[in-house]
Amino acid sequence: MPICGVLGWPVRHSRSPAMHEAGYAALGLDDWRYQLLPVPPELFEETVRGLPGAGFAGANVTIPHKQAALALADEATDAARAIGAANTLTFRDGRIHADNTDAPGLLDALPFDPAGRSAVVLGAGGSARAVVWALVQAGAEVQVWNRTHARAERLCAEIGGRAVDAPPAAADLLVNTTSVGLHGEDPFKALPLRVDAMDGYPCLVDLVYGSRPTALTSAARDAGATVVDGLEILVRQGARSFQRWTGRAAPLDVLRAAARSDAAPA
Repeated sequence: MPICGVLGWPVRHSRSPAMHEAGYAALGLDDWRYQLLPVPPELFEETVRGLPGAGFAGANVTIPHKQAALALADEATDAARAIGAANTLTFRDGRIHADNTDAPGLLDALPFDPAGRSAVVLGAGGSARAVVWALVQAGAEVQVWNRTHARAERLCAEIGGRAVDAPPAAADLLVNTTSVGLHGEDPFKALPLRVDAMDGYPCLVDLVYGSRPTALTSAARDAGATVVDGLEILVRQGARSFQRWTGRAAPLDVLRAAARSDAAPA
């Protein structure tokens, strides 16, 4: 019985189990299972090394383990190494293979090809690294804002893009990689954005997700923008992990419905 799971601390909120289990059922993969793997940082390496022997084919990795996942891997994709983090581990032939599906998952979710487009990324953490790398590699002109400017400068020096003291008033794409909105915060107080200027961004990607739309996605929709929310990013990166482990194309509509189900935890 192949098993997959998601490693995190905490991880109880994750919608990945519902999403992957629904995908397995839709494709008749009745012997596959997916489970939560709550693991504190001090036990991460020991736990991961024990997963293959317990029947695991792979594992998704979320906060705070993405950098540690890359560090312990025997093999890693160029994307994972360039980003400096892995969110997908595959166990095969006694080896741990690391990949980062956050970056291609973002591109899969966009409604347009970002090549030659302007993009503003808010934040300079681990998620921002994947977003900036994906957009730069796709040919976008990327500006990065972070509350601590020096951190944005370091990210851009390593990955690409240009650090800015304040986001420009307009761009083809605005991506929020900060946690603002996760607990209902007002983004127009916590971020350098004005609600009456949201029409300057025709497309918004907000990596934050919960049981309800964030204030940022609501404002963007009110301004007429196309919105890609955090659940769609979760579905897209999860679909790539699903295919890597099972060898089958993920049923996107099924994964999406499961991720958005009211029965899933917020």
